[in-house]
Amino acid sequence: MPWARFDDLRSGTALEFGAPHRELIAEQPSEVVGVLQQVQHATDAGQWAYGHVGYEAASAFGAELVTHDRAPGDPPLAWFGVADAPRPVPVVGAPDAEPTDRWWPEWIEPEYAEQVERVRGHIARGESYQGNLTVRMAGHVPGDPLEVYRRLAHAQSGAHNAYLEVAGFAVASASPELFFERHGPWIRVRPMKGTARRSPDPVEDARRAAALRVDPKERAENTMIVDLMRNDLGRIARTGSVRVPTLLRVERYPTVLQMTSDVTADLRADVGLPELFTALFPCGSITGAPKASSMRIIRDVETGPRGIYCGAIGVVGPAKDGAFARFSVAIRTAVVDLTTRRAHYGVGSGVTWLSSAPSEHAEVLIKTAVLGRPSDPRRLSPTPSRRPTGEPGHRHRKDDLCPSTTTPC
Repeated sequence: MPWARFDDLRSGTALEFGAPHRELIAEQPSEVVGVLQQVQHATDAGQWAYGHVGYEAASAFGAELVTHDRAPGDPPLAWFGVADAPRPVPVVGAPDAEPTDRWWPEWIEPEYAEQVERVRGHIARGESYQGNLTVRMAGHVPGDPLEVYRRLAHAQSGAHNAYLEVAGFAVASASPELFFERHGPWIRVRPMKGTARRSPDPVEDARRAAALRVDPKERAENTMIVDLMRNDLGRIARTGSVRVPTLLRVERYPTVLQMTSDVTADLRADVGLPELFTALFPCGSITGAPKASSMRIIRDVETGPRGIYCGAIGVVGPAKDGAFARFSVAIRTAVVDLTTRRAHYGVGSGVTWLSSAPSEHAEVLIKTAVLGRPSDPRRLSPTPSRRPTGEPGHRHRKDDLCPSTTTPC
């Protein structure tokens, strides 16, 4: 039975949705805008909705926004449940048992380094200023996926945690990044670009935060995306209303320092949920800039679809209280198939001309820290390009499973 909860561990508040009255599902890009229109109609009529839009839904909002095709058996491109108002609940508790899930990378460092250099080559040719390059951890979750969510949420301790069980999948998201938040005509986006590892020593931690804020590469990443999102908002905002009230703010999370900026605007009266997604999706922080050309590069360099990862997860409220919507960028997000118990967790970093493959790889590893140690730590070390079945980078097939289990051999 579908249900969801949204936990803000920074404010100590949480909301839980029960089973929806009806489900709105898009399996093809041509169906996505229609689903968003139905969400708009339902919330205009006083109902609530919660759900997700996957990264591969992008072409629904413009033919120039190219992606890989959605993988067979993946969650729908968009899913929303129309439901009664959520009820306030205590924030999700910390896990009370040792994790039983196991994770391993689907990449090896030499191949990742080659991908970084390919993106830098496109930048050198003037086709992009920044490209967000992603890879995936694969996993097996034999127990309750809610425990994965508990661990991710408390490891991240952010404001935009979400857990959904929909369409045969559990989505455990500990995203620290706000995609957009709308209250009436006012809207805010908060792109997150720029990462550094936390230090347990307060003095060293403060030094790292100060260094992150002035680092030329990290500043360039953030300001490029701020400019992109100012432009995106300008398509739907009242003339002259786009503002950048906060630029290059460093936020602290348990494992990482993240640099964010705020962009706000006043929306035109004719802007509803479909128009918001058409203007803003996918979030520029997980594509790069310019958006369309960077997405073409991503499609050519990455090895497969992203799925819900890098899409959006959120809530839409009734219009009677003034139009309300809040969506996170679906990063730090694990998706578990409730039948096979297979799981994936995407992770990425922004590549600019100033990037080096070792530093980008180090950032990727920082962002996997919330999962705990991989099942085989050697899998995050350089290894020969040739791999036997089951090694990182190998795409598991049904016949790669151990006999009588759903665990990859």
